[in-house]
Amino acid sequence: MPQPPANNLFSGIPGEIPQEVSEILLETPGFFLERIISAGQATPPEEWYDQDTHEWVVLLSGAAGLLFASEDQVRVMRPGDYVLIPAHCRHRVEWTDPKQKTVWLALHFRENAENTQTVR
Repeated sequence: MPQPPANNLFSGIPGEIPQEVSEILLETPGFFLERIISAGQATPPEEWYDQDTHEWVVLLSGAAGLLFASEDQVRVMRPGDYVLIPAHCRHRVEWTDPKQKTVWLALHFRENAENTQTVR
């Protein structure tokens, strides 16, 4: 039986990132896992994410500021910080570090595992 290939979350990061890069690393009908790479990007002004799925996100490198519509303060995220964003919890990325790559790992899922509708 062939061995599964090993990869690294920090390999293949482009030198220049004019816009945020999102790559699906693993996908099943119930969830998908993506790597997001930012370099100074932020959510456009007046826009909010309002997703149909829950999102557990961890910051692996760099730094970022997350703002939730229900809060007045930006949450500063540093390597190792993670947060579970419930479905339809409006949020935005206020800033990412422009001097170094900000690498995120995001798991998108539905609470009801018996829901067979594809997540994406």
